[in-house]
Amino acid sequence: MTLIKSISGIRGTIGGSTGDTLNPLDIVKFTTAYATFIPRKTGRIVVGRDGRLSGHMVRDVVCGTLVGMGFDVLDIGYASTPTTELAVRMSGADGGIIITASHNPRQWNALKLLNSEGEFLTAADGAEVLAIAEKENFQYAEVDNLGHVTVDDSFDDRHVQSVLDLKLVDVDAIKKAGFKVCVDSINSVGGLVLPKLLDKLGVSYKFLNGEVTGDFAHNPEPLEKNLQGIMDEMKTGQYDLGIVVDPDVDRLAFICENGKMFGEEYTLVSVADYVLSQTKGNTVSNLSSTRALRDVTEKHGGTYAAAAVGEVNVTTKMKEVNAVIGGEGNGGVIYPESHYGRDALVGIALFLTSLAKKGCTVSELRQQFPEYQIAKNRIDLTPETDVDAILVKVKEMFAQDPSAQVNDIDGVKIDFPDRWVHLRKSNTEPIIRVYSEAQTMEQADELGKKLMKVVYDMQ
Repeated sequence: MTLIKSISGIRGTIGGSTGDTLNPLDIVKFTTAYATFIPRKTGRIVVGRDGRLSGHMVRDVVCGTLVGMGFDVLDIGYASTPTTELAVRMSGADGGIIITASHNPRQWNALKLLNSEGEFLTAADGAEVLAIAEKENFQYAEVDNLGHVTVDDSFDDRHVQSVLDLKLVDVDAIKKAGFKVCVDSINSVGGLVLPKLLDKLGVSYKFLNGEVTGDFAHNPEPLEKNLQGIMDEMKTGQYDLGIVVDPDVDRLAFICENGKMFGEEYTLVSVADYVLSQTKGNTVSNLSSTRALRDVTEKHGGTYAAAAVGEVNVTTKMKEVNAVIGGEGNGGVIYPESHYGRDALVGIALFLTSLAKKGCTVSELRQQFPEYQIAKNRIDLTPETDVDAILVKVKEMFAQDPSAQVNDIDGVKIDFPDRWVHLRKSNTEPIIRVYSEAQTMEQADELGKKLMKVVYDMQ
């Protein structure tokens, strides 16, 4: 059983002991701490949830706690993460709580905490919420000051319309292209909101795992090893594009018309290439993302910057450098013209616009970008694992190498002229992630395995 408190929210497995899992008592504690922290202006908090099996239970506890704190709750029901983010802004709420564990398996759930801009709390604000939670010195509302719950299911439609209204989304071009797509929405809220978007864009579609049951048909992380079903469906030759989202629809992966992966790292690269061709400016991604974004950005005359892993770190850096597009290599597209949050709907609409305007196949589009290969490995943590000692050891290994640039703002990243490797503790799972990139998968994997051996030797 696991409970993780990080920049990505309060995340844990359902069931088990208090303090060790995401259970009703801990949900009350962290929700109360958030309600204590958040500046009260309108007295309204938005709550949205993905399709997880535990979602209804968590929603009831969260909403009841907020009402007990004197907040009115705008319950938008089943909703993607970006839909909930936009709902906070559109409704003028003081903040929002998204009930989702994103790409984690079915036994997980989480509370993702938003400010009044519909953006994730900063690391400092999150730390303050955690400090309030630990004190457990809470004050609840008296009976005459209890909040109320209002249900509003209009925000999917409002989200879709906001995407259609973006200047760089060419609805007419997409309709004229007559695209046929296959979508895997992994038994969660993508099965509700994506049909609305695709209908408005004039795209014909077939959904796999479209029912919102929360009982995921496969591991929900949109990686190639988990997507054999839709890849096989694409090989039938009936579709122009395969679209895959995670349970809360902030990550996006594409599959080519021939059934091969477009590459989740290249979701952002391809969308950024289109945006930069129309809007000059800078880009940002995290340290674990492909160098291809840097190459594409410089091709268009912009400047690329890297941020620590975590959406709020990326959005903070984007504001700092005035980036016109950014995101994460896990398939997360952040387009400030819409909002500062990863949004698969925005990514789909921009990608389809680019594809329609170029008049090529998806596999032909993929060939237009620099070729890099990323090996994504992981090491499960044990209670005895000393992550800090491991990071120190890795830094020492490369400190005297003149060809290596060492970056330690988030774990340790070692940059070489033709490759890189990044080792860091995950914000969302009890693991160490070891990502490495080179010209070939063999070179990337070899570099990653070299660092993994250091970790294993120290465990």
